[in-house]
Formats: sequence, structure tokens, C-alpha cells
Amino acid sequence: MPLMDLERLTDGLSVTWAGYLRDWDRSLRSANRPETTRYNYLLAAAQLARYLAEHSPDPDAAEASEDPAEVTKAHVEAFQAWMIETRSAATAVNKHKALQQFFKWLMFDEEEIDRSPMERVRLPKAPTKLVPVIESEATTRLLEACKGKDFLSLRDEAIIRLFCNTGARLSEVANLKVDDVDLKTESVTFDGKGAKMRRVRIGARTARALSRYLRARAKRKAAGLPELWLSDRGAEPLRGNGIKIRLKRLGNRAGLTGLHAHQWRHTFAHEWKLAGGDTGDLMLLLGWASDAMPRHYGASAAAERAQETQARMGIGDNV
Repeated sequence: MPLMDLERLTDGLSVTWAGYLRDWDRSLRSANRPETTRYNYLLAAAQLARYLAEHSPDPDAAEASEDPAEVTKAHVEAFQAWMIETRSAATAVNKHKALQQFFKWLMFDEEEIDRSPMERVRLPKAPTKLVPVIESEATTRLLEACKGKDFLSLRDEAIIRLFCNTGARLSEVANLKVDDVDLKTESVTFDGKGAKMRRVRIGARTARALSRYLRARAKRKAAGLPELWLSDRGAEPLRGNGIKIRLKRLGNRAGLTGLHAHQWRHTFAHEWKLAGGDTGDLMLLLGWASDAMPRHYGASAAAERAQETQARMGIGDNV
């Protein structure tokens, strides 16, 4: 995490809270935890500190807002309830998991507390949110929205085709380096969660889109940067948030509201299962370690797959 972001996260916190979060970030970096994971962890802890200082009705919350070693089970439960009320149950679940890691670090690594206040705090129940898959026609409309030979159009087409063709995560696509693309073998190497590298084959259309983009990229002022994606203006790389914003704009232009990169990941899993692909191979391609993930991804299209299987099997048709 850039120092400026860390300073922003800890701005306004007590000296003790800020010091612990800086030390925790150092520990997370030494363990090679991904930048997005570190940010989400630190954000949850900082939000707890600010809640205790500004929103908690507990009279003893003042001490906890100064020192995380004073945080109790009741403080965390009140914070979770506040998160559910002001954000969502799903957000509260993410904060719960991050705080588990923070207080675990505070107990075992720093030895500042004897017991974690998370010990008997229940994980909030969040409704299962089905992520809709993207129909091929919708992706075609999106590609039409960025059709052109200018740098921006070539870059956007390459990004969209890469998401569609590989089912990669936003962070994986955003963090690609020029050296990660091998057009000779038509493959891309992703740096996935948990520092797991994997090489994924790409189709001819995606390879052609990347080749066109790289030719246009070579003429840019920032061509010497190692990052694959460059911003439209200035000598700056295009970060994950920039890709997210760009996809939203292109989606609105194509009449696709609420578009986000993760939908292609669900779509990839759905299409793979629909074609009878092996689950183990799918896990390798998408960088999953848990076999629970294939069940989750593409769940919104599970009924469609079941109906197609039923029609193909023809159970009861011959009676």
C-alpha cells in the first residue's frame, strides 16, 4: 500500500491505533499479502477505531478508541450491528473476517492481549447474492461501444476480451506487466491471490486485440513503464479502479447498467460447466484453492444448466 494511502487510513486515529496499523501493515507486507487484502484489512480496523470514537453509545468506548487492546466483545458486536444498519450484512461479514485477523495478530504476534474480543462474536448472516452472468450479445454490444483504432479503443477492447476469455479477477488483469503477455504461445501469466502464479491460454481474437494494443502502446510517452495498461493521458499506468470506472462508463454507453468485471468470472464458470468441463481444471484456470468456489460461481445460471441437462437426459420421455 502506498504510504499516502496508509496515512489517509490512519488520519485522525489515536497515536496507539495508528502505530499498530502501521506495524500490522509491515507484518502483512512481510508475509507477501496482496495489496488489496492489506487495504481491506487495515480499512476494517480503522473503521472500528473511528466507530468507537464517533458513533459508539458505550460509555467505555473512549478507552477502546484510544487503544485496540481495550476493545471488548460488546464493542465489536455493536460495530457489526452498525455496519449492517449503515452498509449491509455482506459488508459486516467482510469486516468481521478482517478484524479476526487483526486481533489474532495483536494476540499472537504482538502479545498485547490474552484473548481476542472476536472469540465469541458470531459471523453475521448475509443473504446469498447471485451475480448475473453476461450474455454473449451483451459483451458484443460492449465491444461495439469501444470500437475504433485510437489508443483508448484498442486498450479497452483488449481489456474486455481478456476478462471474457480468461475469467480473471479485476486485480489480476489490472496488475499485469508487459512481460506477462506472451503472444508467441498466446498465453498470459496472472499473479493471483496468495502469490499464486498461473499461465492461461488466450484465444486468437484476444491475442490479436492485445497485439494491436501493444503496437499502439509502444508509441506512447509512458511505453517504458513495466505495467501493461496505460492511462489515456499522461505517463501513468491504469490502475484497477480506473478499469472499474472505464467499464462502468462503457457499460452505460452500451445500455448495460451495473456492469462490473467480476461478472465475466461468473460467466466463464457457467460456460465451462455448461460445456461439461472438469471442475478440477476450472479451479486451476481461475486460481481457486477451495472446491466451494466452483459451486458459488455461476450459481445464478445453475437452474438453466439443470434444465438443459434434464432435456438432454430425457428422463421419463420414453414411458
